[in-house]
Amino acid sequence: MPEVNVEINGRKYRMACEEGQQKHLIGLAERFNAQVENLKGAVGEIGDTRLTVMAGIAVVDELAEAERRIKELQTEIVVLTRAGQEVAAEIETLEEKFAAKLRDAAKALEGVANALDEAAPMPQG
Repeated sequence: MPEVNVEINGRKYRMACEEGQQKHLIGLAERFNAQVENLKGAVGEIGDTRLTVMAGIAVVDELAEAERRIKELQTEIVVLTRAGQEVAAEIETLEEKFAAKLRDAAKALEGVANALDEAAPMPQG
């Protein structure tokens, strides 16, 4: 199993990960370290353990907010999908009605054409 070295709050940690996940793990560690550094800048030196716990809670808070937003978007997708399906069904109904009217008009025109053909004198040739 591959291992990578990451740095959190000035300390190096050796971590194992799945094959091909090295860059991903390093990126996650960099993001977490940025949280730690931001907190350190905001609250000052408060001790490594407390700082790490606060950063972890901040990350979990971001995750919870992202999950809440995903649920909102999923609900919105369901609503929009239903609305789209209703619009599509309405369009289909209107197309069917239009096609029926067009057929009726074509039959009426055909009747007029037949009546004109019957009323017109036959050409002499």
